[in-house]
Amino acid sequence: MATLDDLEKDERIKKEEKKLKKLYKNIDKDTKSLIDGLIQRAAYMRITLEDYEKDIDQGGYVELFSQSEKTEPYERERPVVRLYNTMNKNYQSIIRQLSDLLPKDGNNNKDKKDPLMEFINK
Repeated sequence: MATLDDLEKDERIKKEEKKLKKLYKNIDKDTKSLIDGLIQRAAYMRITLEDYEKDIDQGGYVELFSQSEKTEPYERERPVVRLYNTMNKNYQSIIRQLSDLLPKDGNNNKDKKDPLMEFINK
């Protein structure tokens, strides 16, 4: 049975997916089917990264660790920090792939026609 936290996380993931899909609403069907998986992964990763960030903010980056009761504890990187770093790298890679597939609209400077340049070229 899903807990309240699981339901909240699922809702947050769906909201993030919806936000990303809105950016790609004018894309052709072939490309859209290709990026659906990337969008799902990116949404999951972003929400999970946010959860990891909360955990790291509360628990810090390092913890005291001891192999046994007889050995002196030492500071080590918390496992969630390593997970965060790895997932963040993968998330950024997916976002880069998705941004490369964004439709080119008229908001790019090189796509805009410059009236002065048109006049000069005539």
